[in-house]
Parts: sequence; C-alpha cells; structure tokens
Amino acid sequence: MDRTLFATGAILGLLAVAAGAFSAHALGGRISPERMEWFQLGARYQMYHAFAILAAAWAATRWPGALPTAAGWLFLAGILVFSGSLYAMALGAPRWFGAITPIGGTAFLVGWALLAWSAIRGG
Repeated sequence: MDRTLFATGAILGLLAVAAGAFSAHALGGRISPERMEWFQLGARYQMYHAFAILAAAWAATRWPGALPTAAGWLFLAGILVFSGSLYAMALGAPRWFGAITPIGGTAFLVGWALLAWSAIRGG
C-alpha cells in the first residue's frame, strides 16, 4: 500500500506542476482574475497534499497500520473534491459548485489529524 500511496503522491505532484503551467500559459488573459485565483489555489493545495500523500506513504512504512493509509486516501479525496471543484469553477462550472469545496477541505483536515495521530500512537 505504501508504494501505491507514494506513486499516487508523485503523480499528483506532476499533475499539480502541469496545472500551474497550464494556468500560466494557457489560461492567462482568457479567464477573469478571480477564476485564475481559484485555479491557482487548486493547484497549490494539490501540490501541498501530493507531498502529504508522500508523507503518509512514508509513515505507513514507519508506523504500519490503518491510520497513515487512511490519511493518504483522505488527502487524495481532498485533492479530488477541493482542487477539483476549484478547477471546475475556474473553467466555467456554476459558482454553486463551490459548495462542495469545504468537503475537500474537511478531508484534508481529517487526513492531517490521522497522520498526526499515527505518529503519536505509532501506527
């Protein structure tokens, strides 16, 4: 599982760099500054949490158990919902679509809490 999480984190990091480049080179001047901020915030949080998935993968090797693995999958869910909803709105989805963004933020928070708890508990 730790290899799967690590590969997932690496791929999501690659995609975050691609999203940042896309926003700078393809979206610049084509979308409003507000929408550009949404897109860039999504890319930034995707990169932060790609690193968090790598940390969860490492933690799973250090403190085997369900907690670090669950943290990694929550970070992935957070990326999909939080960053995904921001990307979608930036590219034209209705603004109400942002109502699901906090669900992704909550997944991030719970993932961080589980990662901390796995370190405290040792697994």
